[in-house]
Amino acid sequence: MEVTLSARNQIVIPRVARKALRLKPGDKVLVVVRSGKLLVLRKPKSYHAAIRGLARRAYPKTYLQKERQSWD
Repeated sequence: MEVTLSARNQIVIPRVARKALRLKPGDKVLVVVRSGKLLVLRKPKSYHAAIRGLARRAYPKTYLQKERQSWD
């Protein structure tokens, strides 16, 4: 999707993108710049809930069991 920057440095988020992010008037969004690209993300209501479980599969179960056994 293509948007145009206004003279007041504003953009309009297209309807398709608003629907995909489930944005309503008054919602907060996060704007992130990475490698010369602009990312628009829906701001989570709870950061704790948003990141919960991200590291769940970081290590295989056998690795964790082995590490715990080494503590004894």
